Amino acid sequence: MTIALTLKADGCIGCPIRHRAICARCDDDELSRLEHIKHYREFAAGEPILWRGDDMPVVASVVSGVATMSQTLEDGRRQTLGLLLPSDFIGRPGRAVAVYDITAETKVVLCCFNRAKFEALLVETPHIASRMLEMTLDELDAARDWMLLLGRKTAREKIATFLALISARSSIEDANDTKEKHITLPLTREAMADYLGLTIETVSRQFTKLRKDGLIELDGKRGVIIADLDALRAEAGQDD
Repeated sequence: MTIALTLKADGCIGCPIRHRAICARCDDDELSRLEHIKHYREFAAGEPILWRGDDMPVVASVVSGVATMSQTLEDGRRQTLGLLLPSDFIGRPGRAVAVYDITAETKVVLCCFNRAKFEALLVETPHIASRMLEMTLDELDAARDWMLLLGRKTAREKIATFLALISARSSIEDANDTKEKHITLPLTREAMADYLGLTIETVSRQFTKLRKDGLIELDGKRGVIIADLDALRAEAGQDD
């Protein structure tokens, strides 16, 4: 409960996602209004946050941790559809029912807002509405990029893209900084394989090849040191 209790004491001003989340453009008065309709919730690693079809009385921003969105077919096949990282938003105005399963992959802290009151604020607060539109369009772009990854990228490019994404989203200070970076993988090798459309064996082989080529170093089961982010982005087929 330490993170949530600290956030409750500090309020929005001390929030680590303050300048990236749905409230990024809010002034002091708007932040005060959000303060009155929010509360924090914590979820342990592996704990379900929402099941598809659940009622959604709240919407939320991910403050810390990583969650996955997934969908399961009638025959039991499951597909991971996306990651929810710090500052990502859960829920949609006007949608009262969850359309995906959402599961905490690590310990997750959510900043939750009463959905009805948040929808009213959207109408009354242009800063929140414009930020939501911007985030929604960014999410659409990311979904299109992921279609390219699943449909055309090689296994090596997929792993490099995933590592570059986690590196960018793990850095609060400067996502474009290319110095050596240490990241912690939010997913197991099995979950990564499911997310990237690969086998576990292929994921392990590609990590080994990237290590032998000097692009990364492995630090235990989840730690990865990226020696040169520009080189990794080149391997991912990214030009920005």
